[in-house]
Amino acid sequence: QVQVVESGGGLVQSGGSLRLSCAASGSKFFSIDDMGWYRQAPGKQRELVASITKDGSTDYADSVQGRFAISRDNDLNMVFLQMSSLRPEDTAVYYCKVAWGELEMDYDARPYYKRKDYWGQGTQVTVSS
Repeated sequence: QVQVVESGGGLVQSGGSLRLSCAASGSKFFSIDDMGWYRQAPGKQRELVASITKDGSTDYADSVQGRFAISRDNDLNMVFLQMSSLRPEDTAVYYCKVAWGELEMDYDARPYYKRKDYWGQGTQVTVSS
């Protein structure tokens, strides 16, 4: 069973900072590819905030470019989102997504990673004006 757990949300004033963390865990033999942070504000669709590949390449939404920084620790299977210069419009539930690969064997007994995305339960970030 794969578990993805976020932490670090809370209430902060405009201009403040928060750091979100996400930890993934599961079976003994696995591989994690992309990891990312998404957010969903009330009445809006879930949107990508930032993502990071296994080798550290990053991508950001235009709205957070220069204010947020995503990083990961491959040894700990964790991804982080450092948020600075927060604005009221950053208020949302923030979700972590992990591209998880479970080691399996095919019909010819050759190993491969079966890929599936897993989501965390979300953590609330509220920025007051």
